[in-house]
Amino acid sequence: MMKEQKSIPTSKVQRASRFIKTGANIGTNYLKHYSKKLVDPGRNKDELHQDNATDIYNSLSELKGSALKVAQMLSMDKSMLPSAYQKQFSMAQYSAPPLSFPLVNKTFEKYFKKKPSDLFDTFSRHATNAASIGQVHKATLKGKELAVKVQYPGVADSIKSDLAMVKPIALRMFKLNPADYDEFIGEVESRLIEEANYTLELERSVELSEKCNEIANIKFPTYYPELSCSKILTMDWLEGKPLGEFLKTEKFSKEDANRVGQGMWDFYHFQMHQLCALHADPHPGNFIITNDLQLGIIDFGCVKVIPDDFYRIYFQLLDRGILFDKPRLERVFYQLNFIYEDDTPHDKAFFKKVFTDLVELLGRPFQTPEFDFSDSKYFTELYAFGESISTMKEFRNSKRARGVKDALYINRTYFGLYTLLNDMGAKVNTNTWLPSI
Repeated sequence: MMKEQKSIPTSKVQRASRFIKTGANIGTNYLKHYSKKLVDPGRNKDELHQDNATDIYNSLSELKGSALKVAQMLSMDKSMLPSAYQKQFSMAQYSAPPLSFPLVNKTFEKYFKKKPSDLFDTFSRHATNAASIGQVHKATLKGKELAVKVQYPGVADSIKSDLAMVKPIALRMFKLNPADYDEFIGEVESRLIEEANYTLELERSVELSEKCNEIANIKFPTYYPELSCSKILTMDWLEGKPLGEFLKTEKFSKEDANRVGQGMWDFYHFQMHQLCALHADPHPGNFIITNDLQLGIIDFGCVKVIPDDFYRIYFQLLDRGILFDKPRLERVFYQLNFIYEDDTPHDKAFFKKVFTDLVELLGRPFQTPEFDFSDSKYFTELYAFGESISTMKEFRNSKRARGVKDALYINRTYFGLYTLLNDMGAKVNTNTWLPSI
């Protein structure tokens, strides 16, 4: 059993001290790396990346909250991070160190004035899984098995300060453009504030699961408002395995992979094009493969509401004909801030070419009625392209963000969706839900 934490640093001073200590550890790792490189000039950075990834993850795991959530988000971008970071940070999806039971008890007493044992027939002392914002305990009540999500102390109060403290690490370690970071971090902060509000998550979970209930091969838990509050969320327990765990230990038949993958595709595109609000956190810890091989959706904490004006602009990029309509494509590029009117001729030509290539690559699944996401050549090309962008000086040196904040979680959703479908080995019909522009 994973070692439990007995406390979480919650004050700004405590959390800042932990970030400073992490920065010092990273500096030591660099000194160690370059000392060894003097002896062995051909030495690569694999050991450095592993040491840094371990130190950063251990620190963020202790702090939990928004900084750990950002690490989780970065782990999904296989073009941005060396594999050591991807593997280490992906643990934040459902296997962060859990809180000890006395802290869980304290949360119940604060918000319900009762202990878990007063509310449920049984309540597990140890968390069944633990992520960046909260952890899940199994409970029973009147013959029903329940999943009870308990938020970590101090998460909501530390979001803004944590994101400010993680900025130097993000800029230095992952070579992020400061203009992009500043443009998009406000969007991240807004989503994280919402994600730390379990009352809002309860409302959205009930509403979105009811509206998506007719989609084939998808299963939702029932939620219990009387056993929920701003820091505790109670729902049915779905028997099965988290998707990430399932894929490590089991294997879908091709038929099941296609069926479950189609359910996931339809779930996302129904939300995008019919509801204009979607579950924007597609990582393996948010899905359960049930015992009858259905896709269980268990977390609506991160929901992106899509503004109408942005919808009409952005989803033109998935139109099969847009790459052949250069004036319209260029107009959309200006509207999405991929290029600016006062860019230099060199920058206009450069960014126009890069984003045209990106639109073709990301939109390729929509160019045919069916797309096989098990195609390793496509994903090799996709990750290589992302990696090449991260090394382009034009992106790093741009004084302005290339893109708009409303695109951040839509892009992230598509990237996560494509990656999960690839991991599942699914072929899907991409025509089931199309943009209503």
